[in-house]
Amino acid sequence: MHAQAYRILKSDPVMATLIAAAGPCRIDARERQVPFQALSHAIAHQQLNGVAAGRILARFVALFESPDFPSPEQVLAIADQKMRAVGFSAAKVAALKDLARKTLDGVVPAAEDLQDLGDLEIIERLTSIRGIGRWTVEMMLMFQLKRRDILPVDDFGVRNGFRLAYGLKGLPMPRALAQFGERWKPWRSVAAWYLWRAVELARSGRLPRCARPARVALARTRKLKRTRRTRPAGSRRYRR
Repeated sequence: MHAQAYRILKSDPVMATLIAAAGPCRIDARERQVPFQALSHAIAHQQLNGVAAGRILARFVALFESPDFPSPEQVLAIADQKMRAVGFSAAKVAALKDLARKTLDGVVPAAEDLQDLGDLEIIERLTSIRGIGRWTVEMMLMFQLKRRDILPVDDFGVRNGFRLAYGLKGLPMPRALAQFGERWKPWRSVAAWYLWRAVELARSGRLPRCARPARVALARTRKLKRTRRTRPAGSRRYRR
């Protein structure tokens, strides 16, 4: 798969030097989970580090008789107060209940049906759930479903990696990054992985210098500061 991706990505000179510096792409798939469980975990991790979220999830599962992750029916049946007692905020309780309802209503596809749905249809359906944004679904598409053409343009790490690799003075606007990324289709997931690596290479002083900065629209300084404060929760959890 990656040999095909490299033929496309290396037609972009900056991306070619980034690939040479970072080495082979290694997008590690996360443990496969049914959509209800995967999205429940994503909700639990919002605004928390992985250790704290894991403890809350363990206490949550312990509320039920089975060691398996609870079903949507069980989540709807349990009292909100019990969910709050294990550490979920009121907003997360509401999000988990909405996720359970939409799973039973068929808005959230069954695991066996996901492969037949396109990326945009999955994003549209899952972002209708309370507390689930586009970034969360994009991470699920990349790391759970192994979709090859996802470019999370709202991700701070991807935008910052593009800024560093392409010699910009500020973060690119998400829409401008999306337009620029058209040249990487249908391997934009691989391109995103290399943009994440650009941040790591810059920290270690190994990022190649960009001879000619890309001409894309940049976010204003005020928006850049706001972006740093509000990058998607749990983004480090998905770094690969």
